[in-house]
Amino acid sequence: MKKSNYIWLALLIIGTALVLLRHNGFISWGEEKAYRNEKGLIFGTMYNITYEYDKSLKLEIDKELNRFDASLSMFNDSSVISRVNRNEDFTVDSLFTNVFRQAMKISETTDGSFDITVAPLVNAWGFGFTESINPSQEKIDSLLLIVGWQKIQLSNENKIIKQDPRIMLDCSAIAKGYAVDVIAQLLKRKGIRNYMVDIGGEVDVAGVNPSGALWRIGISKPDDDPESRKQDLQTILAVTDLGIATSGNYRNFYYKDGIRYAHTIDPKTGHPVQHSILSSTVLAKDCMTADAFATAFMVMGLERAKILVEQHPELEAYFIYSDEQGNYQTYMTKGMKKYVTE
Repeated sequence: MKKSNYIWLALLIIGTALVLLRHNGFISWGEEKAYRNEKGLIFGTMYNITYEYDKSLKLEIDKELNRFDASLSMFNDSSVISRVNRNEDFTVDSLFTNVFRQAMKISETTDGSFDITVAPLVNAWGFGFTESINPSQEKIDSLLLIVGWQKIQLSNENKIIKQDPRIMLDCSAIAKGYAVDVIAQLLKRKGIRNYMVDIGGEVDVAGVNPSGALWRIGISKPDDDPESRKQDLQTILAVTDLGIATSGNYRNFYYKDGIRYAHTIDPKTGHPVQHSILSSTVLAKDCMTADAFATAFMVMGLERAKILVEQHPELEAYFIYSDEQGNYQTYMTKGMKKYVTE
């Protein structure tokens, strides 16, 4: 064999070895994009965003989140939803209409267990944007007259029409999930394929994590933890290309006269739910859908939630509930099992 052929053979072997080493994560080329991590505060909670890109996108991320706050935050007096609740005559923006339309679909699917007109009841029980606590049954009955997803609609001119001007909207059980989707869409527009967007525990993931593996998302044990100090996990999910949301009554609650009142309000009874289900985690194609169904399942209770989720193969769910002895038990859909790692 000629000397030149030996040289080409050696180069081929070395090149193949380098490709294999790079593929298995032992070396990296200089042009590879680094994973970046952005953190901050929005909607009274933390956001944590990890993505693979060649520069920081924090300014653009914050701009999108502030735009979202101006549309759907009930704690922003000038937001679109605040103006809707004050019955101002104006055209709502695209962020609001997207949330509204999806909310109506899920309300219909869940037979009203998910309902964004629940705001007056949320406020009455002290979990909303006005101060109140432990309302009388007479007060609850009066508020139920102005609660019901079928009592509102979006006109062709993108204006909200109410059957009663006292109707108020609370999109907190779906808006945070949609905020996650909005940031995920921003990253995708940048050509980013590997990311995790986490806003207050609602998550969207795509591609792989910095280790080249599936993203690992923990489900917390539903211990009473109003200050979120405990970090005990029930299980860990290994996921990608999904939205993940968890709803539970173990952080937002209060005690009065020895009775525990949780923040999830049943739109039909007007009372905080008292079901055995303690935590509801849902996987869906987007985080907005997962967020809304996670809340709906908390309202429905374990048996009804199990029936509904089995009717929707596009959803996967993991429920933690309390048995008759007060011990934690779990239920998961068949499809969820492939994501559980521990």
